[in-house]
Amino acid sequence: MDMPAIQSLPRSISGRGVAPVLALGALGLAMVAFVAAGPWIIGRFNYAAFIPGIVASGVLTIAATALAPTVPERLGLIVILGLAVVMRLLIITDEPFLSTDIYRYVWDGRVQAAGINPYKLVPADPGLAALRDAAIYPNINRADYAVTAYPPVAQVFFLLVTRISEALTMMRLAMVACEVVVIAVLIDLLRQVRLPVTTVVAWAWHPLAIWEIAQGGHVDALMVALLMAAVWLLVRHRALAGAVILMLAALAKPYAIVAMPAFWRPWNWRVPAAVLATIALCYLPYLGAGRGVLGFVTTGYLGEEGFTDGSTFWLIALLRPLLGDVPGLTIAYLLVAAGVMAWFGVRTAWRTERTTEATLRDIAALLMAGLFFLSPNYPWYFLAVVPFIALGGGAPAWAMTLAAPLLYRPIFLPHNDVIWKTLAVLPFVIAVAWALRPRGRTSQRGQGASQWTS
Repeated sequence: MDMPAIQSLPRSISGRGVAPVLALGALGLAMVAFVAAGPWIIGRFNYAAFIPGIVASGVLTIAATALAPTVPERLGLIVILGLAVVMRLLIITDEPFLSTDIYRYVWDGRVQAAGINPYKLVPADPGLAALRDAAIYPNINRADYAVTAYPPVAQVFFLLVTRISEALTMMRLAMVACEVVVIAVLIDLLRQVRLPVTTVVAWAWHPLAIWEIAQGGHVDALMVALLMAAVWLLVRHRALAGAVILMLAALAKPYAIVAMPAFWRPWNWRVPAAVLATIALCYLPYLGAGRGVLGFVTTGYLGEEGFTDGSTFWLIALLRPLLGDVPGLTIAYLLVAAGVMAWFGVRTAWRTERTTEATLRDIAALLMAGLFFLSPNYPWYFLAVVPFIALGGGAPAWAMTLAAPLLYRPIFLPHNDVIWKTLAVLPFVIAVAWALRPRGRTSQRGQGASQWTS
């Protein structure tokens, strides 16, 4: 090969571009190896080894995200996205072993296809006996006492997917297709804020996205796709359309609503009007269920998961052993949490700085604060934060999302929810405290960190 030909080779395969690509590929193959070994690890060592393994695999994702900016864009994206596909294909056909929620998704789609309102009857109702089978029905959680808990946008999604196929793999493929939307939006947003697009690896190889979407098939993937589409519209100065899409996200998984202040500006009546109209139109097909149209969320889920008595909230769980069962403690906690979130919301809505970077930081802060106060019992709730790791969420976003799998409570320590929730939440608290530490004005790094918290 002559010299001009060598000089025309992409930087990725000539000169010093080789080492970063090889290193990134090695990290990706290590992730692939762990994903492939996941079922074997569970079979050989049980969840006591597998769950901490998920958390530990996040170190590979952090290393890949740090390395990604040094990799040539085109080849880097090929390596990142190619290996991300491999990771998902390795587990997308396995039986669910982290959650059984996906069976309810398929069941709800089947029930709707039969012309029955999923908010009316529990799966064990005799009126649904003709829809039962040996593959889906026996695995539905709360089948004998709970109607569906999923809002109308999720229900429409379940119906559409199951009309293609009622196989679990098809539902998972649909959720992975939602990831394609997330990745496409992330790449475009990274370009807008002048960050390397290869940092999309923070989502593509994040263990939470791999296991909770490709394996668990959680509907949070749909919510995150709609959330990111709404953000994409917002930064293009289409706040009204973005607010409508964000409301659709909240009608797939309700906690997305905490991002709404970023879409509203003081005295703008069109956004609340559009949001209310969206809610009404989405619930309209299901109003035949009457007061039950909100599903199991209002008829048992909040109490079952500890939201009613406050036992699910991390701070209350820490205080009760010390203070005892103080009357009004849960109400006081909810009022404080609502006050803090209202402050975040007002600060976001009234912000004079309208840059894309500021908007992304505000949304990341709203999501993380909301999830911190909500204290979910399940790791997939934290998927909404993962896209913002690459968009300014920094160490707090890494800490919140990589510690989340500990909520599965592996069995090598006492089965104590307070212990496990503390292990899952404490890294985030430490990361936020670090980000808020006093810094000198002349420190460039400090200025960058304070920019995130401002």
